[in-house]
Amino acid sequence: MNLARFPRLRFGHLPTPLELLKNLTRELGGPEIWIKRDDCTGMSTGGNKTRKLEFLMAQAQAEGADIVLTQGATQSNHARQTAAFAARMGVDCHILLEDRTGIKDSNYQHNGNVFLDVLHGASLEHHPGGTDMEAVMAASAEGFRAQGRYPYTIPGGGSNPTGALGYVNAALELVTQANDQNLRIDEVIHATGSTGTQAGLVAGLAGISSGVPVLGISVRADRKNQEENVFQLMVATAELAGCSTAVNREDVVANADYVGEGYGIPTPGTIEAIRMLAQLEGILLDPVYSGKGMAGLIDLIRKGVYRRGQNVVFVHTGGSAGLFGYTNRFQTVAGDAAA
Repeated sequence: MNLARFPRLRFGHLPTPLELLKNLTRELGGPEIWIKRDDCTGMSTGGNKTRKLEFLMAQAQAEGADIVLTQGATQSNHARQTAAFAARMGVDCHILLEDRTGIKDSNYQHNGNVFLDVLHGASLEHHPGGTDMEAVMAASAEGFRAQGRYPYTIPGGGSNPTGALGYVNAALELVTQANDQNLRIDEVIHATGSTGTQAGLVAGLAGISSGVPVLGISVRADRKNQEENVFQLMVATAELAGCSTAVNREDVVANADYVGEGYGIPTPGTIEAIRMLAQLEGILLDPVYSGKGMAGLIDLIRKGVYRRGQNVVFVHTGGSAGLFGYTNRFQTVAGDAAA
């Protein structure tokens, strides 16, 4: 795989650290738990979308775009990082937000990622849950074209083959770091949503015959649909990267046992995982993705799926800014008296 042949911006702080979570490992008494700190990618508090946007925004630049459009849920980490990229590049950014959760709390609607979207200079457009967001984004782009603008549209989560190249590259980075630390990885675990992170990781790890399996903890879809969506994007990504013969359907595995009430609704396990990482390791997870992913990993360790003598790597996809949109949820669950 020669990813250097694709246009790419170098905005991320890469490679991100690969660290052993000594305190969490000791607390759970299971495998050694390592964390790939993609919350440290650097753009507007960091997160996994920075890797994708390095390729996507380079393509936008190559096409001469003067405004970038993307869409996501109200507290979209992807939207925040897209707005940051646009600000640094000197192009406009227009974000379409979907109310997927129905949460009306003022912090959720205006704080966290939403506040940062506006702080980076993006314009916002709000839509009710269930809206065909790709369709309304296409219509919005057409409106900008009618004004003489040159829009570039990015799908939700930056999850198309171009964006997923960011996680093909992350797979190469991870294996290099593991080799340098003499670390045998038994499994990579992460939260999976719009599919680009998992599709890129699986394509990249399979493309170099690493033998490292990936488990995606779904934050929204059931297992069948999540695996099928990841598989379709993985195939397209592998073809683009030049490793299509290396990937197989059985490489795509998702677990949907930790979705709870739905996308963007933290479970008690999510809140516990966020508190544990904050209090044991000084690391902030988010309530939508990494919190649910870590909740899944913790529960699987407690069930004995992973055991002593193994090494698991959790990919921290970032999103801590979203915590400030969920302060009431933490107060309700924990009975805290203060905000």
